[in-house]
Amino acid sequence: MLRTLDIVLIVVMTAAATVTYTIKHQAENKLEEVRKLEAEIKLEEDTIDLLRADWALLTQPNRLEKLVGIYQQDLQLVPTASTQIARPEELPMLRADLPPPEDVLEAMGMAKSKGKSKKAPIKIDDTDDLETGSVAR
Repeated sequence: MLRTLDIVLIVVMTAAATVTYTIKHQAENKLEEVRKLEAEIKLEEDTIDLLRADWALLTQPNRLEKLVGIYQQDLQLVPTASTQIARPEELPMLRADLPPPEDVLEAMGMAKSKGKSKKAPIKIDDTDDLETGSVAR
């Protein structure tokens, strides 16, 4: 009986050592993956910082002013007139902001009773006539 107990204990110890080694190996692999990801993140952050610095240099007003002077013949840039700027309330409505046509509401079962509505519903095709541009004030 002593021999059988010894063999069982040796098998249990070997199994425990194998499981312990496997868990340790998996943990080391995961740690290596984490280190690789941290290195990639650091590289991306450094790249973003470099690109921001490059953008700051490229958009300096003095540099842009020199470029405008050099390429004035080709670009023919002129200052923006105040009449070219429009406020949001001067812009026409988007089609998405318009109420749906009456036939769509009827199909959805949400149509209003015809006696209560004072205004005719706006149809999507009616917006094609809207003019855009600035309003003289």
